[in-house]
Amino acid sequence: MTKTIPVKKNDYIDVVFEDLTHDGAGVAKVEGFPLFIPNGLPGEKAQVKVIKVNKGYGFGRLIEIYEKSPYRVDVLSSEIHKYGGCQLEHISYEGQLKYKENQVRQVLTRIGKLENVLVHPILGMDNNPWHYRNKAQVPVGEKDGKLIAGFFKPRSHEIVDTDESLIQLPEINEAVQAVKEICNDLGISAYQEESHKGALRHIMARYGNQTGELMVVLVTRTEDIPKKNKLVEEIIARLPKVKSIVHNVNSKRTNVILGEKTTVLWGSEVIYDFIGDVRFAISPLSFYQVNPVQTKVLYDKALEYAGLSGDESVIDAYCGIGTISLFLAQKAKKVFGVEVVPEAIEDAKRNAELNGITNVEFAAGEAEVVIPKWYKGGNSAEVLVVDPPRKGCDETFLQTIIEMKPKKVVYVSCNPATLARDLRILEDGGYKTVEVQPVDMFPQTTHVECCVLLKLR
Repeated sequence: MTKTIPVKKNDYIDVVFEDLTHDGAGVAKVEGFPLFIPNGLPGEKAQVKVIKVNKGYGFGRLIEIYEKSPYRVDVLSSEIHKYGGCQLEHISYEGQLKYKENQVRQVLTRIGKLENVLVHPILGMDNNPWHYRNKAQVPVGEKDGKLIAGFFKPRSHEIVDTDESLIQLPEINEAVQAVKEICNDLGISAYQEESHKGALRHIMARYGNQTGELMVVLVTRTEDIPKKNKLVEEIIARLPKVKSIVHNVNSKRTNVILGEKTTVLWGSEVIYDFIGDVRFAISPLSFYQVNPVQTKVLYDKALEYAGLSGDESVIDAYCGIGTISLFLAQKAKKVFGVEVVPEAIEDAKRNAELNGITNVEFAAGEAEVVIPKWYKGGNSAEVLVVDPPRKGCDETFLQTIIEMKPKKVVYVSCNPATLARDLRILEDGGYKTVEVQPVDMFPQTTHVECCVLLKLR
């Protein structure tokens, strides 16, 4: 017998929110039927309007709150909240940390079937949890004959013009706004997606927190930028911290931001920044963590879990431009880093040279192919560090770990769900999940990082 759905579209109903989803929406249940409502907070009593009903769940819109959560705060900017990625802006920072820590605990139990794992209290930002991002990639369009730059509305390609983002560093906001105004004054056209005409597609800005160096990247459809010399001159005059102005050409019909051709218009081809004592060269294409303050917190924890005495060999899978590898090299006998992107490996080698670190070796390739070759060649690393993308570790690679049997695995994760899935596989393969440290790298958003220590049973 089919169970009757207790709500229908356009119903107005009173609910009590029980939980939050992984993307920050409130969860309420009507006779066991879940409704997902953006901006609702656990414990709140509210009226909602049902806007969509599926077979097993529905969606609603918040109409009126009768009883507010103690964690609810006034939203600083509705536009930023809706389009700028600040899904948790309406929750106090204390409430955000509680939500993220709870999310980690829930997925470890629900997905990983890990009942008695030690999960430490989340490490949040000690200073102001706003204005922390050191990179922006902002789409450019036109409205009423003027350039606009900001965010895409959800599920659309309509740009919302925004003067600042509350999670970008002030220097980043200043750079994007200045470049937009300069290009507008010079009559440089914006890229039109439908007609595939116009010049300027994106404005990218990158900033070194510790060095104060700024990079501006102009992404265009066209090989040439109109009034290029005047544009460069104006950017230098308006932005005294700029050290690099770069032109990237992306002539394809694509949602990918950067094209293959990059030219330095003025200054250096890279800017520099530090995480702890390690110096990094950052190019337009480099992957570099967007919150370096919390990155140091995360990497310090990874180093602590590795427990290095100076006699160990360490393998860093998914090593990127060598950020974790170079941290580990300060304490290890030798570090081997592997990464599938050849350009990242070249950056990693350059960063090792930049810091005079010689006890590292980097190789381009798939971890599940390269690491067994290292083991067969006599490199039986005692510690393995993994920092995979959001999709988690490749299952073949997880089986490689189980076969190679390093004594310790330090797993750095940006997605609790795929982390829990991978931990279950490693547990079944002979490892014990010892402890988990959540770290808040992205305040005001739903994202949470974790550092996990596993030991061979």
